[in-house]
Amino acid sequence: KGVDHWSAGACLCLERYHKAGVGAALAIAGHHIGLPTYDKLKDLCSLTGLATKQPPERRLSEEKIEILLSRMNQDGLQLPPIPETPLWQFGDPFRAAAMLDLRMLYSVLVDADFIETEAHFLANGPEQPGYRASGPPLEAARALEVLRRYLRDLAAGSEAAAEIKQMRAELLAACWEAAEQPPGLFTLTAPTGAGKTLSMLAFALRHAQMHGLRRIVTVIPYLSIIEQTVLEYRKALAPLCQEFGPLRYVLEDHSLAGLREPRAGKEAESEYEGSARLLAENWDAPVVVTTSVQCLESLFANRPSACRKLHRLARSVLLFDEVQTLPPRLAIPTLATLSRLSERYGATVVFATATQPAFEHLDESVRAFCAAGWEPREIAVRKEELFSHARRTQVRWPGPDEPPLSWDDLAREIAEANQALCIVNLKRHAWALLDRLESRDVDGLYHLSTSMCPAHRQEVLTQVRQRLAQGIPCRLVSTQCVEAGVDVDFPRVWRAWGPLDAIAQAAGRCNRNGRLPEGEVRLFIPDDEVRYPDDAYKQAAAVARARLEDWGRAKADIYAPEFFTEYYRELYDIAGLTRDRDDELMKALKRLDFPEVARLYRIIRDNAVNVLVPYDPDRFRELEDAIYAEGLTRAWVQRARPYSVGLYRPRDRDPLWDRLERVPVNRKGGEYAEDWFIWTGDYDPHRGLVPVQSLECLIA
Repeated sequence: KGVDHWSAGACLCLERYHKAGVGAALAIAGHHIGLPTYDKLKDLCSLTGLATKQPPERRLSEEKIEILLSRMNQDGLQLPPIPETPLWQFGDPFRAAAMLDLRMLYSVLVDADFIETEAHFLANGPEQPGYRASGPPLEAARALEVLRRYLRDLAAGSEAAAEIKQMRAELLAACWEAAEQPPGLFTLTAPTGAGKTLSMLAFALRHAQMHGLRRIVTVIPYLSIIEQTVLEYRKALAPLCQEFGPLRYVLEDHSLAGLREPRAGKEAESEYEGSARLLAENWDAPVVVTTSVQCLESLFANRPSACRKLHRLARSVLLFDEVQTLPPRLAIPTLATLSRLSERYGATVVFATATQPAFEHLDESVRAFCAAGWEPREIAVRKEELFSHARRTQVRWPGPDEPPLSWDDLAREIAEANQALCIVNLKRHAWALLDRLESRDVDGLYHLSTSMCPAHRQEVLTQVRQRLAQGIPCRLVSTQCVEAGVDVDFPRVWRAWGPLDAIAQAAGRCNRNGRLPEGEVRLFIPDDEVRYPDDAYKQAAAVARARLEDWGRAKADIYAPEFFTEYYRELYDIAGLTRDRDDELMKALKRLDFPEVARLYRIIRDNAVNVLVPYDPDRFRELEDAIYAEGLTRAWVQRARPYSVGLYRPRDRDPLWDRLERVPVNRKGGEYAEDWFIWTGDYDPHRGLVPVQSLECLIA
């Protein structure tokens, strides 16, 4: 304890290998404490000098390298010769590419270190280390045949309209054909309801079979879509899941998956759960389904536990769904890093969505950080035909001089519809509309937003789908959380004006299965139009308005991919993405500052806290008792996630603090969590957590 055993190895790398050893030196220096900034190298040039800079609680293992070398040689170990082509090139001008190269080297080192340490502590003696079992193989050819049979049965039993069936068949055929192409960068542009989830899986399996790729990693922005996708994958690949265990063959890795910590007592984990938990640590599984936060932030991380999975992405197929959710401010470093992953490490990357961002417009800017740039190939080369099959709604655009629609008038229109979905931009807008509809005593009225905990939202969606299927009254007022990946099918949809991709996603919830001759999507200007979730959202809404005016209402078409291409190009130009940016993240990238890049690269940027709410009173009391008995553990967090709501951290002296109870980090008390609280106020059965005195803390 308290021994620095890494600096000596880093120092020796620099002394023996010079420029060729810089990458190994940085990896070794950070294999416990995290990858340092590139400037840290100068501190590693002398062990004697480093000894004077150690903190009081730490000391060097040895101040003389010669002594360590002598001991190493006595143990029969020899240093390798200087490599002709080191993995990490000193002075690489393409900063995102260079940083990924070093993280890949770091990943191999720290994963091996974790596994060897684990094997040592699980050993049955000096000659019997306790190594974990490897993950199951992909068996792409077999999995592909299983999937083809499943898709045939699915198509035969589908009740969708003929046009929808044809669209899904054409998309599957396009994915099948494109899988023959060499590994690289791809886009998949297909309308909502086209069956992207399983068509992409078919592409990935056939592509892996033809090119010897090792695994499939599906990356999804929202937990609600992940749960649906995992269920679909396990059904589609049932024979392999049964043989290898569903948790091990299709690995679900995110904060709610329960794979972060072993369980004990009454909830002791099964053999498959224990194995899956180990596989989640380094993604040693054939199919991984994870979040954008987990995957992308790991690609920019500097800590061992986050980085140890990265080398598993080499020679893998990465499927990114709903890529329009990638924050524009992160686009260039993200594209550059993924381009390098494909160019050097043989990975195939697919960007899939109904509203494909024009990322190729950023190719020149990406080339400043990765020489390969961003030039993907489209899988659905006849995407215009796919979108023509998807024309199942009529979009009513607001007129050029159309006044804002009052909440009272909007409530009257929705009340007159038997089944209707209305999507607004802010929770306060949803609540204002709910007030009007409740005063009209509307039947079948529901609400959906992230002020409701995940368990509450899932229950609402279950009831909504049942009412829609039965044809009985159903009116759902929702924020944007319903737009991406939520499978609901309304005959009429109202959508408050917003970004063009949000409008298209809203239309994807209307006449989704084509059972009506035509659904209706009405866009309106809300009473409180000046308010949007944030400045980026407001800017995107303004660009969408400008595109509408340029095209004209008669030509504006959410089923025309070129409409979105022009929208995204203008959005990137206005946001300054095509110019040389000088923000903090770009500065950190340029100076190879690994800790600072890890801090600044955040998919969700704002400072949020988690609040346990009493949606289910029995579960609430159980979790409340547990945290005071055990403290804040990973297992507790996993159990609490479905019953928690996210809020922006309130300001000091905000009255909301009177309703937030701090939770102890451990059973002794005295130390409290910074990001978890217990809500002591009321929980509305329709609206969820409503902090009446402090609406500024709401996450839109």
